[in-house]
Amino acid sequence: MLNNYETVFIANPVLSAPQMKEAVDKYKKMVTDAGGNVVHEEDWGLRKLAYPIQKKATGFYYLIEFQAEGSLIGKIETEFKRDERVMRFLSFRMDKYSVAYANKKRNLKQEKKQEA
Repeated sequence: MLNNYETVFIANPVLSAPQMKEAVDKYKKMVTDAGGNVVHEEDWGLRKLAYPIQKKATGFYYLIEFQAEGSLIGKIETEFKRDERVMRFLSFRMDKYSVAYANKKRNLKQEKKQEA
């Protein structure tokens, strides 16, 4: 059975746009290669960090929401640890309420875009 997961990672701020896209594509490919599917993704862009990480005050934030087997999380997190581009990451399993909330939030965002 596929579970719903959400992963947010912070990438090094010195990365160029193509390097950042390459990093994101790598993790999305890991999900699809393992039989999962990417439900949603958001590029939150360059943001100030709450505290310095590796002597850096900013980082590129990226969110990926996906469905996959639980065994994939360990593999993805191992890759995050090995990847020098990624400074921090957090993955968690979404329960049915989290999934419903995320869908509702996305739908509201779509409606606001259509009205504008």
